Amino acid sequence: QVQLVESGGGLVQAGGSLRLSCAASGRAFNRYAMGWFRQAPGKEREFVAAINWIGESTYHVDSVKGRFTISRDNAKNTVYLQMSSLKPEDTAVYYCASRTAYSNSPYYTDYTSWGQGTQVTVSS
Repeated sequence: QVQLVESGGGLVQAGGSLRLSCAASGRAFNRYAMGWFRQAPGKEREFVAAINWIGESTYHVDSVKGRFTISRDNAKNTVYLQMSSLKPEDTAVYYCASRTAYSNSPYYTDYTSWGQGTQVTVSS
């Protein structure tokens, strides 16, 4: 199993930007599809974005399209989530996750390893 550690969260004003990183351990990282999810207080975990094993296929939930971009650097065992034009409703704990498959997926049940999460707070 791959170990995942997120970083880059913080407090930002509405309209600002943040870049989240997720560092993975394990030699098999470049064979795993990766995803970002988020969970706001009192709400269920929500899919944000996913990327396939080589980075040529991505999928973003409609609410973040045009504002967030998922990418990966397999040489660095890292996946990123670039977030811009942030809104207060983006406030949540953001988690990265990996699945033992090449293709991406929006379903959290398809992911087998999870990071501890990083808090993103967007003030109005």
